[in-house]
Amino acid sequence: MSDAESSRTLIPFHRPSLKEKLFFLSSGIVVSIPIAFFFEPTAGFLSNYFPGFASEVLAIAVFAPIIEEFAKAYPLFYRHGESQRSIMMLGFLVGLGFGITEFFEYVVILNVPILVRLPGIFFHGATATTIGYGIATRRPAAFYLISVLLHFSINFLAIYGVSGPPYAIVLTVTYVLPIILYKRASEEMIPY
Repeated sequence: MSDAESSRTLIPFHRPSLKEKLFFLSSGIVVSIPIAFFFEPTAGFLSNYFPGFASEVLAIAVFAPIIEEFAKAYPLFYRHGESQRSIMMLGFLVGLGFGITEFFEYVVILNVPILVRLPGIFFHGATATTIGYGIATRRPAAFYLISVLLHFSINFLAIYGVSGPPYAIVLTVTYVLPIILYKRASEEMIPY
């Protein structure tokens, strides 16, 4: 028996319980509230230094993806004894919680139509799942940057009011990527 095999048998495999899953879903909900309230004043603050459109691009298309993707990934760094797939699933739950809260903020507070904001719920789940894969495979920076780039793209298109094929392409890539990564991910415990 090799060292890797014997170490796998000594460390028990952990599957997140329902309580843990609810904790990660709640983490996404809780972290999204202060972040959402941060970006409204940020655009106004930046408008003091940049023309209107530039301040909007900086706040919504640059800073929001960088900060939101980091906030969603942060709880995932403290999981041990998980499989790659369970880390990705927990990432999805954090992102889903984030997306649900953001959905209600846009629909209830900003009166954005429900159908316009519905894809955002799963968008946040998908990008957090992608980062979860990066964390599970010890490449968090690369997959964090991929998620930030996808988030930047969708927000930039939204600022310009672009819909149709460009929006659909970015959304499709964002939704399909974690499915592909999940199929590549292992159910074996991640060695730390």
